[in-house]
Amino acid sequence: MKNINKTDMKKYIRIAVLVLIALIFVGTFVFLYRKSQPKEKVYHIETSTVTDLKQSTVATGKIEPRDEIQIKPQISGIISEVYKEAGQHVRKGEIIAKVKVIPELGQLNSAESRVRLAEINGKQCETDLARMEQLHGSRLVSDEEYEKSLLTARQAREELQAAKDNLEIIKEGITKSSASFSSTLIRSTIDGLILDVPVKVGNSVIMSNTFNDGTTIATVADMGDLIFRGNVDETEVGRIHEGVPVTITLGALQNMSFDATLEYISPKSTENNGANQFEIKAAIQVPDSVTIRSGYSANAEIVLQEAKGAVAVPESTVEFSNDSAFVYVMTDSIPMQKFDRRTVTTGISNGLLIEIKQGLKAGERVRGLQTEE
Repeated sequence: MKNINKTDMKKYIRIAVLVLIALIFVGTFVFLYRKSQPKEKVYHIETSTVTDLKQSTVATGKIEPRDEIQIKPQISGIISEVYKEAGQHVRKGEIIAKVKVIPELGQLNSAESRVRLAEINGKQCETDLARMEQLHGSRLVSDEEYEKSLLTARQAREELQAAKDNLEIIKEGITKSSASFSSTLIRSTIDGLILDVPVKVGNSVIMSNTFNDGTTIATVADMGDLIFRGNVDETEVGRIHEGVPVTITLGALQNMSFDATLEYISPKSTENNGANQFEIKAAIQVPDSVTIRSGYSANAEIVLQEAKGAVAVPESTVEFSNDSAFVYVMTDSIPMQKFDRRTVTTGISNGLLIEIKQGLKAGERVRGLQTEE
């Protein structure tokens, strides 16, 4: 009996092992079969809408006044007084600083010598004129000779005065008779705001000449007339023109934008980091309540193309092949998504949405990106 039980037990174990192997085999076969079957693809569905589209480019640059004037001295010398500082408003003709003249030794000696000679000559002419007046009064000389002596004396007086004025100019940079036109007083040439006064009392300054630009006493600008100055790439410069509207945004003034008008495009490019770029300028309209400082970094958005009331879909839903464009329009969603491939004509794109000129109506549903499992 025991032998029979052992035999049956071994038999049952073999059967169980065979059944287990069969189950594993069948399960593996079913798994691999299901794995090999194509899965149903599910896509996001996008709906075409009617919207306004615009294609634009952004130029980087900065804000600066249209008229920024550098005030330079008309004589060389040393700054003796500074009456204004950066941030103050000045009127045209208002004094900003004063220059004390330091005469050049050779010129000073020459001017002093000229005065001495003029004094000597003047004394002699006055003596001759006094003698001639006595002779003329006694009718011993003619009127013509007397008038010549009088003219010579007058010329000597003028020469003496000119020599003294020249000496005074060399020593002081001004004469008493022309104090209101003094070149030692540095005046603003325009109405505006002083942006910078780079000199201090005691600084040496030189006048502008052929070989030197001269020392800048102050920089004055009309901050009521500001422009944006920036650059656009050569690939886009052909699509813009003077007079188009521009939107200016400033890094220093968040959540604010300003209207501007493009008024200048450079006819010549400049190379910047290996790319050819063209300088542009745009006149900015700034409200009186807003203060903009010279040198603010700014971005200028320039509209290249615009479409009002356009039928648009996400650009990712459009398939481009050769010179054609296609979208997949949903025809059914139950029991599975079905699409019809349709040729369309595209227009402008803003980077997210693209205009569909022909081939699609507003409200139609198109295939988007495949959903993740």
